[in-house]
Amino acid sequence: MRPTPTRIEPIFCPRLWGARSLAPLFPEKSNLTEPLGEAWLTGVDCRIVFGPFAGKTLRGAWMEMPVEWRGSQLAAEANFPLLVKFIFPNEKLSLQVHPDDAYASVHEKAAGGRGKTEMWHAVSTTAGAQLLLGLKPGVSKEKFREGLASHTLEELFETHSVRTGDTFFVPPGTPHSIGPNMVICEVQEYSDLTYRVYDFGRVDTHGKLRELHVEKALQVTNFGKPAGGKVTSLLLPADSATRSLLAACRYFATERWECSAKCEIPVDPERFELIVILQGAGSFAWPGSATRYHRGECWLVPASQARFDVLPETATSLIRTYVPAIPVLRTELHRDGISAGALAQVIFD
Repeated sequence: MRPTPTRIEPIFCPRLWGARSLAPLFPEKSNLTEPLGEAWLTGVDCRIVFGPFAGKTLRGAWMEMPVEWRGSQLAAEANFPLLVKFIFPNEKLSLQVHPDDAYASVHEKAAGGRGKTEMWHAVSTTAGAQLLLGLKPGVSKEKFREGLASHTLEELFETHSVRTGDTFFVPPGTPHSIGPNMVICEVQEYSDLTYRVYDFGRVDTHGKLRELHVEKALQVTNFGKPAGGKVTSLLLPADSATRSLLAACRYFATERWECSAKCEIPVDPERFELIVILQGAGSFAWPGSATRYHRGECWLVPASQARFDVLPETATSLIRTYVPAIPVLRTELHRDGISAGALAQVIFD
């Protein structure tokens, strides 16, 4: 089976806080009767629509992918490791927190036993875009409970204004919420574990309050240990493109590329790559073939792909993300002349 770049069809998820138009990323999803909050680009139930695995779910395709597709680093990985989403909030998301792997492996085995480390990249914003990330200094578990009881919990969070192109790293144990007036690209360790703490009294379509997970949230929240937050991207060397490292940890490394002319995206035989088109249109080319790309699409590039070129017809912005070996990544970037201090701003161990 010849390794070939493969397009993955998204799954769109209804959410109470979602939007009724996902344009311009998905212009066909406009004037919706039901609000959609998320587009899962690499959910394991997503379908492959281009390449040798066309018609299969990502879960099924992953089980069949040989090392030439996965990469030697991921040859033994039982489950697809990366979840990429677009998030379309029309209201505030619930105040929530995610567990880490250690907690999830003991208390959430039925849900896969994996915690959730994630990052957000603001694809677009309008005036007033804000998010909550982390607690203010001095907030204890007792103060947190008091804020919950008095419906003033939001006041205990750090508030961040958000502009297009901003990136935030969200480690497990960090309470957070995303607000309206933005579209977010989220890259995360593959997990759907969320402990909802406060939901602003919203009810579902059946008039019922959504389930809260307060006690679990209190167990996993890092009180007095600020971590993550807004990240200043790191400019990386690239020919014929502007390339920036947005954030990296052991679960993912994510870059943003701006391409206005032909450029080559490097592919490492150690791991596959995911390419997400934020803006623009054009063609991808590789030895012996080519195909068109459009905004909103997600492509998997096999690890053994010798060459992968982007040929934009209109200026193209894309996300490149993969599962890194952090020591190797550090060494490569240091070799490129990037200081340890600069790397510490974007690489989270």
